[in-house]
Amino acid sequence: MITALSIKNYALIEKLTIDFSKGFSIITGETGAGKSIILGALGLVLGKRADLTSLKNKEEKCIIEAQFDISKYNLAAFFEANDLDYENETIIRREILPSGKSRAFINDSPVNLQELQDLGLFLIDIHSQQQTRELTDENVQFDIIDAIADNQGIITDYQMLLKNYKADKSKLNTLIKKQSESNKEQEYHTFLLNELLAAQLKSGEQEELETVFEQLNNVEIIKEAIDKSLAIANEEQFGVLSNLKEIKNSIQKIAPFSSEYQELLERITSLAIEFDDISDEMNRHSEKIIFDPELLEQTNQKLQLIYNLQKKHQVLTVDELLEIQTKLENEVVELGNIEEEIALLNNQIQEKGIQLDTLATTIHDNRIEAIPVLSEKMIAILATLGMPNVRFNIEVTQGESYFANGKDELQFLFSANKGTDFGLLKKVASGGEMSRIMLAVKAILAQYSKLPTLIFDEIDTGVSGEIAIKMGEIMKEMSQKMQIFAITHLPQIAAKGDEHFKVSKSIVDEDTQSELKLLTDEERVVEIAQMLSGTIVSDSALNHAKALLN
Repeated sequence: MITALSIKNYALIEKLTIDFSKGFSIITGETGAGKSIILGALGLVLGKRADLTSLKNKEEKCIIEAQFDISKYNLAAFFEANDLDYENETIIRREILPSGKSRAFINDSPVNLQELQDLGLFLIDIHSQQQTRELTDENVQFDIIDAIADNQGIITDYQMLLKNYKADKSKLNTLIKKQSESNKEQEYHTFLLNELLAAQLKSGEQEELETVFEQLNNVEIIKEAIDKSLAIANEEQFGVLSNLKEIKNSIQKIAPFSSEYQELLERITSLAIEFDDISDEMNRHSEKIIFDPELLEQTNQKLQLIYNLQKKHQVLTVDELLEIQTKLENEVVELGNIEEEIALLNNQIQEKGIQLDTLATTIHDNRIEAIPVLSEKMIAILATLGMPNVRFNIEVTQGESYFANGKDELQFLFSANKGTDFGLLKKVASGGEMSRIMLAVKAILAQYSKLPTLIFDEIDTGVSGEIAIKMGEIMKEMSQKMQIFAITHLPQIAAKGDEHFKVSKSIVDEDTQSELKLLTDEERVVEIAQMLSGTIVSDSALNHAKALLN
């Protein structure tokens, strides 16, 4: 429950600090006095977005701080999950800077707005006239039924499974589309792959083939050159080998006379040995050189095949062709993998569909059991609120589609009087009837909810007299289990509160300011009398106010 609220530099409030107690608190004040400002400040604490219009003085920052007693609401796990310090007396602070930026803190730890909003869901429910109108929304009606059916845990499991189910369906559609597109290209890719495989390409092969081709294509020139070289080398009288031998013999005679001559001898000897090896190597090449037109043709054909493939695939090397071959092989394998993935996904989707159906049936059955309970409680409460002949016709039917909260479709029909047909709430219920129905809903949900605080913002629209007294009594009864605030214009409801706060507006030094004040018993009598008779309070109004309070 909220135990204190501090507001500084917000809207018409310059500075305000107020303490709250548990039970039933009333807030009254003239239209425009600033009741909505209090709700706006609480909204900021609960994570609503802010802007510079919130600042009373644009040169100073706005600070709103609320203190909550959360000792009985099992919120330690939330604080641990969000890495926050848990305190039984938790303080939430919101600051809006003149620059327009805002900051939020929980127990002095900085948090983002989402964390503030998540915590706010456990702390306060602010009921507005807008929320009364939302009662006609099917999702809100489901929420009411599910609260009584205790479906929240099952629906959470269902929603997680549904998210995975939809993700699998999306992935399946993507794979099927990819498979369809791949099938169109598969035949062409398979042709290209087979063409490359048939070529039996090897890395470095092109260079080897080009060397062989050049040799075979120029065999006569090569043979002639080698044989001529051999003749020059081996001619008996003037051949290179013969001359080197003569030179060696000549230098050998003078080698003993000088180390320099000895070095010359060694070099000539080495040269003679090397040239002898060269001559032998030329002989071997000469013997191997054979004109082979068949091998030449085979080599030429393989080279032309490589050149054609390179041109087709717009590459320059065999290695690049091999990369393309590997890529095509992977694509063919991938297509086979897609078929396996599709089969696996279909099985997963089918299994998850069965699990979803099981959860949806449990949700449906729980709703069927909860509907009579809701109808009976609603009828009983509304009978005390001047609607003795009210009837509800609530039906849930299970369909085939998966919705966010199950597979049910809802008919929530209402009849206020005997002899009238059932109709949709938004079409047949008046404003006063809607206010009473919503109060009945809140009173019922209070029995199932662990929410600490509920604020009613003019839920009494369209009612008066004895009905207003009954509404006040119901809120008073609700306050035995949770902290209740009621912003009201009706003295009958105001008189039921444990505490009474008044919002007023005044002009101080030509500056309009709002303030919230806790009324004494005497001030409360006067306030309720004014609500009964207006600004001029008569004795009868005072007596009436005392009677209401007593």
